[in-house]
Amino acid sequence: MSRPSINLTATVIGTPAPRKLARFYAELLGWTIGADEQEWATVRPEAGAGLSFQIEEHHRRPVWPGNQSDQQMMMHLDFQVEDLEVASKHAVSLGALVAHFQPQDDVIVHFDPDGHPFCLWIATGEPEQDGD
Repeated sequence: MSRPSINLTATVIGTPAPRKLARFYAELLGWTIGADEQEWATVRPEAGAGLSFQIEEHHRRPVWPGNQSDQQMMMHLDFQVEDLEVASKHAVSLGALVAHFQPQDDVIVHFDPDGHPFCLWIATGEPEQDGD
């Protein structure tokens, strides 16, 4: 049996305010807003997978780094940047918060306006890596 064609089209993020969070990521990434509804919003680059935001009326902000009693981080997003300081200031100007705990020198962990962690990272000359 051959493998079926399966393509990632988006990562879906739960939020109490899909339109607001879509605008944050559209501004952060320079992407275009697609769907813009009260319960569902999307942002997309010119090509490739994008981000979608669905209503989560009972959203609890994840805690990072977490412990056993906190809402765990289910996932996070990694964005490679050319200049960490400039990119971090841009993210903060849009409403992101810088996490108190920073595990690496070449990564800055942030929280989006709904508390979802995301990392801005810069390549250090080593083979391609992700932000973790």
